[in-house]
Amino acid sequence: MKALTITGHGGPEKLVLREQPDPVAGPGEALVRVRAAGVNFADVMARAGLYPDAPKPPCVVGYEIAGVVEAVGEGVDEVAVGDRVLGGTRFGGYAEAVATPADALVPLPEGWSFEEGAAFPVNYATAYAALLRYGALHPGERVLIHAAAGGVGIAATQIAKIVGAEVYGTASASKHDAIREIGVDHPIDYRSTDFAKAVRAIAGERQPLDMVLDAVAGRSMWKGWSLLRPGGRMVGFGVSAMVDGDRRSVPRALKAVLTTPVGSVLALMSDSKSFIGLNMLRLWDSKGSLDEFVDPLREWVDAGRLRPVVGATFPLERGGEAHRTISERRNVGKVVLTVG
Repeated sequence: MKALTITGHGGPEKLVLREQPDPVAGPGEALVRVRAAGVNFADVMARAGLYPDAPKPPCVVGYEIAGVVEAVGEGVDEVAVGDRVLGGTRFGGYAEAVATPADALVPLPEGWSFEEGAAFPVNYATAYAALLRYGALHPGERVLIHAAAGGVGIAATQIAKIVGAEVYGTASASKHDAIREIGVDHPIDYRSTDFAKAVRAIAGERQPLDMVLDAVAGRSMWKGWSLLRPGGRMVGFGVSAMVDGDRRSVPRALKAVLTTPVGSVLALMSDSKSFIGLNMLRLWDSKGSLDEFVDPLREWVDAGRLRPVVGATFPLERGGEAHRTISERRNVGKVVLTVG
């Protein structure tokens, strides 16, 4: 089979299509013939050498796939050969086939494309965990979602609106119409405006927010933290400030580390605010699956209230372009690799 391989840390040119043996479904696993694979910013970080949980090069990354079950291992009764499925995989998704635990797969919803299926698992599990499982978002609360036009941003916006929250979202001005249609109440152009000043101007309060979702880190977190009222929660789940375009930037990484707020437990208690760190891979490893974060969403999926937005698709051999699209923040919606 063909697999898009990270041959070494660096730019998109380090993604090379290589031949390797087909995987074999072991006990409790299913072999999926991949039709689409989701691309996440964590994949970009892994390629750049900034993601310590990723395997060392040469390696094949990719957390989420959609495709058709081709074989099942011993003891598998969750899925059967021929099933159209979506689900998670502990790396290896950028390939024509992958073996993954059968209990990490669910049926592809009726009417969904494989591309939509591959856009669902990681982004929506992350958004659910951030907003509801750990962030405890309530109706009427105000939430700021950074990168509101990205995969997680759109998933979080959809979930927040179902809950009944008021959504502030940052994105470049050209994306405002799109994110407003998805549900963002107050789009903010982070490139031309200080987002903290913009939020205060809209809300008319110095500390108007109940929650902030931040995958940027650095000074962004300081500003977001200043917007939280007592009882506010910030969920941090990424450090995109460490990447400059296609590549790792040592100066940017150092600046992001030095400018990311480090507080004390006493200060948190005094301010009555909380910071929640979120690493979905660590949660996945600890809990054994993402079911806790995906299962509660099925009712909304079945009712048609949640559906991924696919912003761009690229064939597997053009994976470098997919990474560049994400790192340059050109997408509105999920970036997906198509296979076959």
